[in-house]
Amino acid sequence: MAGGPAVDALSPLAGRAVQARRRRGRVGRAARAVWWFTRRKPLGALGAAIVLAMLLMTVFAEAIAHYDYDETIRGARMRPPGAAHWLGTDNLGRDMWSRIVYGARVSVTVGFATILLGTALATAIGISSGYFGGVYDIAVQRVVDAWMSFPFLVIVLSVMAVLGPGLGNVILSLSIIIAANASRVIRGAAIQTSQQAYVEAARALGAAHARILVRHILPNVTATIIILATIGLGAVILAESALSFLGFGVPPPYPSWGAMLSGSGRTYMFRAPWMAVWPGIAISLAVFGFNMLGDALRDILDPRLRGS
Repeated sequence: MAGGPAVDALSPLAGRAVQARRRRGRVGRAARAVWWFTRRKPLGALGAAIVLAMLLMTVFAEAIAHYDYDETIRGARMRPPGAAHWLGTDNLGRDMWSRIVYGARVSVTVGFATILLGTALATAIGISSGYFGGVYDIAVQRVVDAWMSFPFLVIVLSVMAVLGPGLGNVILSLSIIIAANASRVIRGAAIQTSQQAYVEAARALGAAHARILVRHILPNVTATIIILATIGLGAVILAESALSFLGFGVPPPYPSWGAMLSGSGRTYMFRAPWMAVWPGIAISLAVFGFNMLGDALRDILDPRLRGS
């Protein structure tokens, strides 16, 4: 009894010590996982670093950029890269580094929004088509075939003609294209999963179709969805840049890497080559980063490729 108060006083300290050890353990496991990933997939780790840098530029653009994206600096037209302007200035005297940083925000916003919308639609189409099969599957796949038969630009121009230009409409048009292509792959994974014994058992026990789709089919195609989403991000960023290059992308004055290439970058290519070089490098690095990360995740998450 005499030791009771002392034990009570020490118990909070002991609890905090246990929590601290658990936190250190989690940090250690995370560090080991990062080190394993870096050694096993060095290109994937490089891609992850590029993606992380893009995300940081997106979130902290105001702190990283030296100027606002559309701020004109008096007497600083087409200055080459230097200490004052790391990547030089454009024909209007705007800081190229700042415009590249804010352009990352456009690319990441379009990329992630398109992938979220397109993958959600592709998942709904793919798992339902693969699970139900029969006439429903045939009908859905014929619609997807017709969907995929239209050229990329035809879909984009049709959406723009009906809804008008704008960031949201760019995302919508690219999501439609992503959904059609990704739904085929997800459908294949769903067909394999729906033929497993535990799915047949759930059907025999009278489980609702919605429950089977959510509890059994969807978790088993999640790895495929993650791989498609990661690899698709690079394709979406490239597509957005191509649309902006052609004048159908993000409207000015907000900076887009593709628009920077097609506008002043192309006009002053020989007089001020940095105006085209830096946006081109930014697009290449972004696509490379997402593709390398997606390839690494595919090798790790896809059981058929493990150990290869």
